[in-house]
Amino acid sequence: AMSHQIVGVISDTHGLFDPRIPLLFEDVQYILHAGDVGDFKVLGQLENLAPVIAVSGNVDEGNLPPGLEPEKNVLLFGVRIFMTHILGSPHRLNLGQTERIRVIQPQVVIYGHSHKPLLERVGGILYFNPGSAGPKRFSLPRTVGLLEIEEGSIHGRIVEI
Repeated sequence: AMSHQIVGVISDTHGLFDPRIPLLFEDVQYILHAGDVGDFKVLGQLENLAPVIAVSGNVDEGNLPPGLEPEKNVLLFGVRIFMTHILGSPHRLNLGQTERIRVIQPQVVIYGHSHKPLLERVGGILYFNPGSAGPKRFSLPRTVGLLEIEEGSIHGRIVEI
C-alpha cells in the first residue's frame, strides 16, 4: 500500500461541475462530497475521477436518488471520518452532534453548507469544510479540499478553484 493517500473533499456544488476539478483531483483515491450536490450528473462526473462517497444536503431533497443519507461514517485508509452537511461551528456543536461525535470518535469531521472553507483541529478532531465548488456567491472564494493521510498523520488543504 502507498504510504501517502490523498482524498478529494468537495461540497455545495449546486449542480455545477467545474472543469478545473479533474486537474485538482487528479491524484485522489476517493472523493468525499459533503452535500448540496444539486444535480445527480455532478456525482457521475466525479465518479469518473475516483470512487465517490456523498451525503445529501438541504437543497438535495427530492432531487437525488434515494440512498444518499444525511450523514455517513466512513473508514478510509484506517482513518475514521464522519460526514454531514450542516454542522455550524466546531466550537458550538449542538447536543445531538456532540453526542454523535463522542460515540463515533472520528478523527476527521467533513461538512459543508456555509460555503466558507474551514480547517481546524478541535479536541483532537480535524474539522474540514472544503467551502463551495458551486456557482460563485457573494464574495466567497470557490474552493475544494484535499485530505492527505500519511502514516497515521492527517492534514487538510484548501485549494481555490
